[in-house]
Amino acid sequence: MIKVFIAGGTGWAGAALCKGVFNHPNMQLVGALSRTHKGEDLAQILQIDSEPIPIYENIEIALDKVDFDIFVEYTKPNSAKNNILKATEKGKNVIVGTSGLTDADYADIEKAANRFNTSVLAVGNFALTVVLLQKFSEMAAKYIPNFEIIDYTHEDKIDAPSGTARELAYRLSNVQKPNKYVTEDELMGDQASRGANLNDVQVHSVRLPGHVISIETIFGLKDEKLSIRHDSGASAEPYVKGGLLAIEKVGTFKGLKRGLDSIMEF
Repeated sequence: MIKVFIAGGTGWAGAALCKGVFNHPNMQLVGALSRTHKGEDLAQILQIDSEPIPIYENIEIALDKVDFDIFVEYTKPNSAKNNILKATEKGKNVIVGTSGLTDADYADIEKAANRFNTSVLAVGNFALTVVLLQKFSEMAAKYIPNFEIIDYTHEDKIDAPSGTARELAYRLSNVQKPNKYVTEDELMGDQASRGANLNDVQVHSVRLPGHVISIETIFGLKDEKLSIRHDSGASAEPYVKGGLLAIEKVGTFKGLKRGLDSIMEF
């Protein structure tokens, strides 16, 4: 049995993954992190038929109290990096579902993973359709050197761009840097209206009611354009299958890997 501990286990996506782990024949859900529900029983909160599952306030207490194999990080950017590094230092394999971590953050995380001989799998989005969007976008970027990213989500998401958009910009920039027809020095008006520059890719973040999570890569050539887009529904179910796959595969390598497709076969 793979013993799994989930930080953010009472949240929207974390709770769905907790139920997926609980129902998996080869996994055991042994605990969770939640500041708002510290000391409570996760089994009661999720309404699952289980022995009590403890919820802790912080990673330090959890590492001292609970025996687990895999730590799933599903909290917020301001606490995620500390959680990941603390778990890595204790030799735990880590899956990162939290968005908002930067390339510099991942550089530090990779150093820790290598130092403590553990595995960290950073997944900007666990939905399998997002994995396909990333792969198709990388294919297109080989042939179309003009592209930008639009990141859509609900109005109260505090990190911008999303982890999905950050990961996509990182991956596309490794294929090739997009053409820049007007430099920042040449722009007139408000430069911020052109979006953020991540790894030399322009990224635009929309935050409005009515949106769940969507990501779009737009490519352009003379007299033709291509749009590749993923849209999520209101349920967190699309992220469960990918999360379970990540839990199964995170121990198959050492160091840091980014993207669910890095442990999938195509």
